[in-house]
Formats: sequence, structure tokens, C-alpha cells
Amino acid sequence: MAYDFIIIGGGSAGSVLTNRLSEDPSNRVLVLEAGRPDYKWDFRIHMPAALAYLLTGTNYNWGYTSDPEPFMYDRRIAQPRGKVLGGSSAINGMIWIRGNPLDYEKWAADEGLENWDYAHCLPYFKKVETRLSGGNDYRGDKGNLKLTTPACENPLFDAFFDSVQEAGYPLTDDVNGYQQEGFGKFDQTIYNSRRLNAARAYIHPIKHRRNLNVVTQAMVLRILFEGNKAVGVEYKRGKKVEQVFAKEIICCGGAINSPQLLQVSGIGDAAHLNSLDIDVVQDLPGVGENLQDHLEVYVQWACKKPVSLYSALSPWRAPKIGFDWLFRKKGIGATNHFEAGGFIRSNETVEYPNLQFHFLPLAIRYDGTAPSEGHGFQLHVGPMGTDVRGRVKIKSADPLEYPSILFNYLSTPNERKEWCEAVRLSRKIIETEAMSELMGKELSPGLEVQTDEEILDFIAKEGESAYHPSSTCKMGVDPMAVTDASLRVHGVKNLWVVDASVFPYVTNGNIYSPVMMVAEKAADIILGNTPLAAEHLPFYKKGTKA
Repeated sequence: MAYDFIIIGGGSAGSVLTNRLSEDPSNRVLVLEAGRPDYKWDFRIHMPAALAYLLTGTNYNWGYTSDPEPFMYDRRIAQPRGKVLGGSSAINGMIWIRGNPLDYEKWAADEGLENWDYAHCLPYFKKVETRLSGGNDYRGDKGNLKLTTPACENPLFDAFFDSVQEAGYPLTDDVNGYQQEGFGKFDQTIYNSRRLNAARAYIHPIKHRRNLNVVTQAMVLRILFEGNKAVGVEYKRGKKVEQVFAKEIICCGGAINSPQLLQVSGIGDAAHLNSLDIDVVQDLPGVGENLQDHLEVYVQWACKKPVSLYSALSPWRAPKIGFDWLFRKKGIGATNHFEAGGFIRSNETVEYPNLQFHFLPLAIRYDGTAPSEGHGFQLHVGPMGTDVRGRVKIKSADPLEYPSILFNYLSTPNERKEWCEAVRLSRKIIETEAMSELMGKELSPGLEVQTDEEILDFIAKEGESAYHPSSTCKMGVDPMAVTDASLRVHGVKNLWVVDASVFPYVTNGNIYSPVMMVAEKAADIILGNTPLAAEHLPFYKKGTKA
């Protein structure tokens, strides 16, 4: 059977495209997702507080790791990616951050990307959203994805907001609105006390459409070409390998899987592909290059009063937490706990925030382990506008072999400088009179870590990915660009890439929101619709009065 569209990957971007491209009943749409369904019965994929299981388990996770990182004692850094309908939106931290408006001004500054400035992206951000606390000129209230603004009920949040102000930083009522810079509540992709992943928001409501076929556990092996025209895909489901054809092929695999699939299909650096005996369809040396991510660490303190979430880690409390979440739709199981944070500039030379903070009323790692000291709290911090560049490169022609991934964390002087600033500013934000009644000793890195060398050694030993890989099939017109401004792959026909890999630069914050914006915008481009009108609204810049 031939289709009009084949969407490779039913993740965040793929979910949006599944919905939009199948709205017209004359369009026949096939979605091929390598992972399993986002089963309704599996509470771990829907309970917001269960995210540690998803990030460390393999049922819904590709479980990638980097090559030994040369500036981090050759550590292999974990890079979980969603292998499930809904993709990484089904395993992420559920934090909704659009990025800074100046991120998109920077995108547009690249020749040929004029329609990706903030004014052209804003209406598509709004199209995605229904912010349950209310829409306005900057925020949507009619979108598929419902967003909850957290209550921040733990007393540590009140102390934190007082503390950042004492340290000299402003509060902002919406980091996704007029002013990102400052500290405030972080909207969550949680609705009715459950994780609302992209598939739940975009695919499940319309999966009955007769022109739509969503196939899970279908691993796409390669894209098929006639000359330089993409005509179909080959995929494996169980032990069976099949080929299926379509007028348009849209790759939505993400920043790791998309460049891998392009390379095994013959699109990439010709010399590398030839070395693996892969027939070259199009020589595009930028495929897999330009990899960008955010590195972060936990700066942790003991809490002098028993008000943190540490008690909730006791196994005997789990039944009540589960009961409250499942039957009462409340309690600590119903939130991601990353309810607040902010964005600041680490020095006066940068034009907009280059550090992001998440505040958590618990001292804990992503793997769910907590310090033995008991009650505590922490800041997750890391530089945003990184100038570090890595790459994703296949090791063989086998599409089932994981690619080589290298991030090159800490490889540039600017990144190292910003890391030293990040740790020192974390201490400045917490070591205030406002936090004095709650702040105990510094658990990590510990007050013995003071010099630049000591801080960087701590980062190299303890830093972890924030799980924001992007930019490996960047759009643009320079020799390393992979797609044009319309997200078509350069030099071939009928092939598009729509996911975080097309970002020219990683955005300022968590990347789920910009991925969804890109996908909504891409749907109009692919369908030839009149784009939503640009909205030229003011936004906060350095020196502007708040």
C-alpha cells in the first residue's frame, strides 16, 4: 500500500505531525514507531513522580551512552531517549520551557532563516498550548497540550523565592512570557495529575481516523531512494522486514536517531559512508555534526528542618503515595517536583541568560539515590548557550547498531568559565539570610571545592547530561546545514527532518517545547498551508525595566 506521508518516529514531533497531516481525510498517513505503545495501565509512564524509573530503565528508553568524554575523565555519559509512542515526552522531566526569544532571533540571523525569528515562532508556541492558568498575548489557551502551573506548596519554595531576591535577582511571573530572565514557577506537562505526553495530546484523540495507521514496535532500517528521490522505507517488526512507499518521507527520530538513519540510508559525509561500504545518495558532511546538549550538576545542601521530600523516599510510604495519586489525583506522586527555577546571566558580557537553575526540595540524583545525610534540597545548574560541539556517527552499515556519540563536554574555555560562574552563583543564591533557617551544610560539591580547578574537577567527575541533545541535522544554508528553512533535506527530494536535530543552536532551557513548536510550524509548511501570522510582541532584553 502506498501512502501520502510516512512519519518515522511517533515521538514528540511525530505526534504533532500525525495529528495535523491526517486532518485531511484524503491524506493517507503511516506512522512507524520503534518503541512500544504508551500503555495506559503502566502507572510508571503516567505518574509524574516516577520519572527516575523511566530515565534509568530500558522498557521505554533507548538507553544511549556517549563515547568516553575526553574532558570528563573518559566517563560515558548516559543519554536516555524515549523509545515509546510519545518519544522523549513520555520519559522527560515534564518541564515546559520555550527558550529565550533571543534564541530565535539568533536562528533567524543565519542566512535563509528569516521566518524562524521569535515573531514567526510565537504563534506556533501558542498553537501547541492550553495553559490552564489562562492564556494571554504570549500564551495559548486552545492548544492540544494542556499545561499546569504548579502550586509550589513546600515551604522550601517560599524560602527559595525570597533567597533569589535577596541575592539580587528578579522574580518573573512567566518564564515563557514577556520575561524569561529571573526566577519563577515552571509550567508542567501534567494534566489531571498525570503526565500528558505528546501522543496522549495529539495521537490518542484521533487514532480512530480511517486514513491513519500507527504501527508501534516497527524499527525503520533505512530510507529507500530512486536516484535522489525518497520513495519509501524499509522496517522491521518482529522477525519480518517490509518495505512501504509514500509520496513524502518525514524523519522525526530526534537528534540521535535521525542522523543515524540518514547516514545508514546514504546521506552524510561521503568519505565516511564510503569507508563503511554504504552507497552515497547525497554528500552532506553536516549530518551528525554540530551536536549540542546541556551539561548540568546538582549543588546540594542539607536541610535543617524536616520539610524536604526526603521522608517520601521511605518504602513504607509508597502505597499511600500511589493511592493518593491514582484515586485522589493529588499528593507528591502528582508532580515532577521541578516546580521552580530560573534563568540568569552569569556575567555582564552576555546579552541574555546563559545559566538555568531548577530548584528541587530534595537532595537526590536522577537515578533516585539520595545522600545518606537525610533531608536536603538542591539546585540543578548548567550553562545554556554552549559553544561545545559534538557529533553522532554510525560505526557500521547495520541500522541496529548504536552510533558513536561524543558530546565533548567541557572542551572550550568559555564553557569552563561559565561552569565556574555557575557553581559560585548557585552558592550566592542559596547562602542568604532568607535560607538561613533551612540551609544546612553544603553536601555537594562541598565547601572544600573553591578554586576554578577544583570546581572543574567536580564538574568533570559529577556532571550529567540534562538530556537536551539537538542540532545534528541543522537547518540553514552553510556547508554544514542538512535541511533548508522548510526542513527539506538538501540535495534530495521528498525527504524532511522535523525534530530537535534541525535546531541551528540549542535553545535556552528544556527542549521539548521548541520541538513541539517546530513540528506545528513544519506541519503547515509540509501541507502548503498559509503560515500563522507573525506576532511582533516586545520581550525583555538586558537593561529593560522589568
